[in-house]
Amino acid sequence: MKQVRIHGPEDVRIDEVAPPEPGPRDAVIGVHACGICGSDVGYVKLGGVAGPTPEPMRLGHELAGVILRVGAEVEGLAPGTRVTLNPMGGGNQIGNGAAQGGFTPELLVPNVAAGGVLFALPDDLAYDSAALAEPLGVGMQAVNRAGIQPGEKAVIFGAGPIGLMALATCRYRGIEDVIVVDRSATRLAIATKLGAKATLCAGEGDLWKELADLQGKGEWLGMPIMAGADAFIEATGAASVIPDIIAHAKEQARIAIVALHRDPVPVDFLSVMAKGLSLLGSIAYPDNYEDMIEMLREVDLTPAITHRFGLDEFATALRVAQDPDAGGKVLIEF
Repeated sequence: MKQVRIHGPEDVRIDEVAPPEPGPRDAVIGVHACGICGSDVGYVKLGGVAGPTPEPMRLGHELAGVILRVGAEVEGLAPGTRVTLNPMGGGNQIGNGAAQGGFTPELLVPNVAAGGVLFALPDDLAYDSAALAEPLGVGMQAVNRAGIQPGEKAVIFGAGPIGLMALATCRYRGIEDVIVVDRSATRLAIATKLGAKATLCAGEGDLWKELADLQGKGEWLGMPIMAGADAFIEATGAASVIPDIIAHAKEQARIAIVALHRDPVPVDFLSVMAKGLSLLGSIAYPDNYEDMIEMLREVDLTPAITHRFGLDEFATALRVAQDPDAGGKVLIEF
């Protein structure tokens, strides 16, 4: 069968590999849909999670499918069950440096007997929507870390899939005053569809004045400053964004950082201290993975999916995912 694997920096191939067989505590699922994550793009660039690896790295972790085979010790999950995957559950790191990856027709999922790995899908939830559970979890966790509540004002920097999922979570929870900032008109259009109060194009005009016009000005030491938002989510990975937010945030503002910054970013800790700002790292998912499945049943997030390809078209799909102006979530469908 076919399997997408990274052989080195910018060297990703569709290889022929043997079909998997489950051990006593494992399962094999037939993959129906798997999204290309921003981390996948980074892995391809580096040749692995942190660089080239001795063996080719298998790619793909945002997926949904159906159970094909289970091991003798697996209970409560039978062949034919439609499922989505927590790629980090059961001690796994599927698609993130492990020996398994989701861009393949059949995926071995180790240690499902431990629980918290595979989650049954409602009959009314399509595979393409279910494949959004993992990126939705990352965006949802950023909202959780920022502590954004109804009645507060928020700004999300970055309208890639994670920023869009954070926006969707805010709107789902009744948080209405959410502004999204990005450089891509295509992605900002998706943010509008998903309920952003307003969108702003970074690099055009005076961004912080526009934010102040939309959300009002905050204060610092009794002086007005250029942002009235209670919370910010940094989902761009651009080095200039965090210092810019710190410089313009009001007192007691919260800043959740969900983007991957591989290089150090300078931080003005005098301003952090003097304003009482909260800097909050955010990774992975809410404690209850089923929170995303519940939300996906109630909210149609498929507008975030802008491209769909077959597995044989993976090279083209990857090029689209590498282009931030091309669109939103890129999905491989089987």
